[in-house]
Amino acid sequence: MKNIKYILSLVLVLSILVSCEEEKYEFGDIITPTNIQVAANIIGQDATDPDLAYGDGSGFVDLIATAENAISYNFNFGDGVSEVSLTGEISHLYTKVGVNSYTVIITANGTGGVTSTSSLQIDVFSSFDDPVTKDFLSGGANSSKTWYWAADKAGNIGLGPNEVQVDGTHTYPAWFSSNAFHDDKLCMYDAEMVFTQDGDGNLTFQQTVGSAYLPGSQAGVLGVDGDTCYGTDLVPSLGNQYNVALISSSSPATEDAVEPTYLGTTIQFSDNGFMSWYVDNSNFEIITITDTTLSVRVEDGGNAWYCNFQTQNPNEIPASNFNTLVWSDEFDTNGTPDAANWTYDLGAGGWGNQEVQTYTSDAENVIVEDGVLKIIAKADGSGGYTSARLKSQGLQSFTYGKIEVRAKLPASQGTWPAIWMLGSNFETVGWPTCGEIDIMEQTGWDKTKTSSALHFEGNSGGDAPTSDIDNTTSTTAYNNYAVEWTEETITFSVDDQVVFSYLNTSSLPFNADFFFILNIAMGGTLGGDIDPAFSEDVMEIDYVRVYQ
Repeated sequence: MKNIKYILSLVLVLSILVSCEEEKYEFGDIITPTNIQVAANIIGQDATDPDLAYGDGSGFVDLIATAENAISYNFNFGDGVSEVSLTGEISHLYTKVGVNSYTVIITANGTGGVTSTSSLQIDVFSSFDDPVTKDFLSGGANSSKTWYWAADKAGNIGLGPNEVQVDGTHTYPAWFSSNAFHDDKLCMYDAEMVFTQDGDGNLTFQQTVGSAYLPGSQAGVLGVDGDTCYGTDLVPSLGNQYNVALISSSSPATEDAVEPTYLGTTIQFSDNGFMSWYVDNSNFEIITITDTTLSVRVEDGGNAWYCNFQTQNPNEIPASNFNTLVWSDEFDTNGTPDAANWTYDLGAGGWGNQEVQTYTSDAENVIVEDGVLKIIAKADGSGGYTSARLKSQGLQSFTYGKIEVRAKLPASQGTWPAIWMLGSNFETVGWPTCGEIDIMEQTGWDKTKTSSALHFEGNSGGDAPTSDIDNTTSTTAYNNYAVEWTEETITFSVDDQVVFSYLNTSSLPFNADFFFILNIAMGGTLGGDIDPAFSEDVMEIDYVRVYQ
């Protein structure tokens, strides 16, 4: 996508109309500013060149105000934007395309709250426009579009250096990239943010739902706790409607970034506006934008934050494309599990995770009763434990679809239940090359949450994309654990509430057949310490269903 610019040949008329209060009043320490002088410099202006008569088209104007006894200056730029300068020197970017006249009002502030004012009329040329991005943000003329955090995607927030590093890198989140639904950012993920475009192409923005998230850097400046959310009591501009300008990006990231090449357009909010992420910077530099996704970069001193937004509410499951039931096991026949669907992993050995159970196929560890598959973990009476691990390897395997498993989990400390899938090429390429889809796991020490994860080459063990979700009824009621798996995305949910989504690509192993595994482990890396009084507990599975 390229920036769209309109270059016009225009003539400059610059007139300065200054009216000021010249009288000086003194009331003890209260002193009114006097003798206001104002100067304007339109960047690129050349009165001898008709093409540069109103400036070079960048829209930048430098303003300098001086006054006796002034302690600060307020600038109202005449385009809906106001700023304060302690020195009287300030630069402003005018973004309305073409040659436009603005009346700038300068207020010199004195002690005790007294003021004096001056006005300045300028005509300035701005050539930058990006109507395609306007339409992406708003949905088009006379339309509005709501944006959300891409909370269900890994990397929805990232942090990297703003300055070029020794190795030349600085345009990606080198220091931090969040998981989906990152734990310390949950308070911001309900934000709803609306861009609106009128019939004349003017953009406005308003955050209609949610709080302002303050990272530690900004919170330190304000003297409050960081990495949490605040309301209008701390961030008064939250929820206001802001004017929005699209300006030409000029950061080092835009100039030299590759993979992706930055768009070259920056969203500039008026009056301290921001998109949920508050770092006292109203310029959100666009990396990439589509009709449904927006990736931006926000400078914060020596840091750069990376924020990803989308038009799909991350807290809602989109309508499924998979509506045809192609396979299921409803566990309607009492006795041993159906041999056409299930076989077993057997034995001990820790299974690579320091687990302490021995897996069997005995009826005391696995049985179908009353329409439910029961996997039973037991103490064996001699300090050990037995359990069962069923798998559909070589019997039932699938590529893509919606997989739904309705289950009730064991409540005992130290039990590690899992509902998961492995690539069918596991025996030839090994793990994690084959890929692993963890539809549901639960630790042995927190029975109020369940988690989902993906494992693949370079993302095994603790490096896996993963997220958890509050699930306080996991051990007392049946819940639906599901994954919707397509060529483009893999989305996990519990009872239709998204746990997280991950972008699938051709380079990942998730584009081939996978088989199911159902088991309860004891102890180990996610089981933890086992209750000394443990005797037995059960995972009950009502059904396993595959829709395509």
